[in-house]
Formats: sequence, structure tokens, C-alpha cells
Amino acid sequence: MKRVFVAFVLVFALLLTSSFLETATAKSVYCAHKCKARCSKAGVKDRCVKYCELCCAKCKCVPSGTYGNKHQCPCYRDMKNSKGKPKCP
Repeated sequence: MKRVFVAFVLVFALLLTSSFLETATAKSVYCAHKCKARCSKAGVKDRCVKYCELCCAKCKCVPSGTYGNKHQCPCYRDMKNSKGKPKCP
């Protein structure tokens, strides 16, 4: 009986862990896709994508277009760097 319970707990833990990994992967794919589009016209694309993905992960949104439209995502708009300038491209 004890082995059945332990096996059940292990299977449940595996299922729970895999569902969290799938959600995290889906979010990162969403951010990567949206940020690639947002930074498509940036002069320094790798830096733009890096900061965009950081902002997307925290805010769960990316404004549409390649520039502006930050009113669509207030969290993204209001995030500042250590110097008080906008962090998100």
C-alpha cells in the first residue's frame, strides 16, 4: 500500500512539473516572437530583443508595432532602468 501511494505521488509530481514547464515555454516563445517583431527595425537588434524579452516576461505583454504604442501596456511603458530612463524598447 505504501509503494502505491509513493508511486502515485511521484506520478502526480511529474505531471505537475511538466505542466509548469509547458506554460513557461509557451510564454517564452510568445515573448520571443513578439519581441523579434518589435525589434525588427532596431539599430542594435540583440540589445533590443534582450530588454524587450525581460520586460515581456515581467509584464506579460508587448506593445504592437516597431515603435511607440506603449499605452497598450502600462507596465512595459512604466518600467525604468537604474538611471530613470525607459527600460523597455
